[in-house]
Amino acid sequence: MTDEIHSFSDFADSRPALDGRKRRIDEVLNKPITVRGHKIIASKKNAGEMCLHLQFEMDGELCILFTGSAVLIDQCEKYADKIPFRTSIVRIDKYFSFS
Repeated sequence: MTDEIHSFSDFADSRPALDGRKRRIDEVLNKPITVRGHKIIASKKNAGEMCLHLQFEMDGELCILFTGSAVLIDQCEKYADKIPFRTSIVRIDKYFSFS
């Protein structure tokens, strides 16, 4: 057994929690936003599904929304290295997409 004491910052995930004013996706549709960050985790509501935590800026305010949109999740994974980027979220038939 060692007496060495570790600092939490030495082993903790360095990605800070995403914060901002919580918004519903319908409040954001078709409005210009700047995506600032994202996190994809297992959904707490739907077992076996994923949930996107999307942090963005809208009208100068930092915001966050939560969605199970597979298209938005795929787009965030594909373009994560391009964040931050300007976009809007649109509804196409039954799904949401960046445009």
